[in-house]
Amino acid sequence: MTSGREEILWRIRRATRDVEDERPENVPIERSYREEDDAPHGEIVERFAERAAEYEATIHRVSEADLPSAIAEACGRRGVRRLVIPPGLPQEWVPESVEPLRDAARPRLTKEELDKSDGVLTSCALGIAQTGTIVLDAGEAQGRRALTLLPDYHLCVVREDQIVGLVPEAFAMLENTVKNEGRAITFISGPSATSDIELNRVEGVHGPRILEVLIVNPQDRAQE
Repeated sequence: MTSGREEILWRIRRATRDVEDERPENVPIERSYREEDDAPHGEIVERFAERAAEYEATIHRVSEADLPSAIAEACGRRGVRRLVIPPGLPQEWVPESVEPLRDAARPRLTKEELDKSDGVLTSCALGIAQTGTIVLDAGEAQGRRALTLLPDYHLCVVREDQIVGLVPEAFAMLENTVKNEGRAITFISGPSATSDIELNRVEGVHGPRILEVLIVNPQDRAQE
């Protein structure tokens, strides 16, 4: 009598018996999808803001000069007192009204410290207008993945020049980070949310319940 495992392996061998030395590069793949968004960049930024808001993220448009005060106001609205700060975050971004919980290689913040914090402030690697997605690549001012998974509130700064139109554009820009540097990539489309078997929405299971995004206009043409 054969086991279930042996049966599965036999079926695989039977299905692939005519395959000798096939490699992925030997099989042509049609890539007819768009690889670049040719819309004006201002339109792309607007689309990112709209899509991110559809995922229930709170969006604000701010100027470069107003960014520190916008961060302080956001923390004040949420009653943030203990704020997780990743390595490399600009000091001028850290509000005087909060107690900064600084993460470093030694010592790192514990899971308990992250869980008991009021939130985390980070920058990002990219924003994707097509899906309203924020991409983190564990770079400077972002920190390790745990920093944005355990706190209940994530305040993220996205600069307009970091926003691309399409998912393929983002993947092309992240290729070097993944292949050569091996850093973790996190894709964030709105606050953490999932549904149980009865389709009841539950927030905060796999990450922050609250995502607030500050889109920064470097030309100081901010608008709410």
